[in-house]
Amino acid sequence: MSALRITAAVSLLVLAACATRPTEPAAATAVDTNTRAEMVETIRAAGVATADELDVQPLREGAVEDLRERAAALQAQGQHEQAAAVLDEAIARHGDDPAVLQERAEAAVYIGDFDAAQRFTREAIDAGAQVGPLCRRHWSLIEQVALARAAAALATEQAAFQAEADTARQAREACTVAPPARY
Repeated sequence: MSALRITAAVSLLVLAACATRPTEPAAATAVDTNTRAEMVETIRAAGVATADELDVQPLREGAVEDLRERAAALQAQGQHEQAAAVLDEAIARHGDDPAVLQERAEAAVYIGDFDAAQRFTREAIDAGAQVGPLCRRHWSLIEQVALARAAAALATEQAAFQAEADTARQAREACTVAPPARY
């Protein structure tokens, strides 16, 4: 066997070994910034109200509303960590406002903190109405985080994340409720 054939054979063996070697999954926070922004766009799109559904809008204190607007402006500038800090201040003032909790969850998605995103969304679900556009945003966030984690997980873990995403999708669809008849 010539040296060239031996080198080629060794190279093929090395390539074959690399191809069959299991790779480590990317961490959930490894989802890139563009993908996280797309996740938030998808979440917010799920919460667009239609004219033929029930949409509960609570009254908010002025200071909390100002903080929400400031956080939205920071997010528009790509300053997601600062927006999260402003929303934390709003939560300190009025910690049971489901919209503020949801916005904080979405800020957590932007910065790649999926654990915090799910925690804030679950608090929002507990504090808010179980119907309407905001309800769909809650469940859409849980679905998006589960899908991102499934994409980054080992094959053995993907089924669990996919099941969580499917459950969240079904819950999101159940959020749309027609308003009561008006006479």
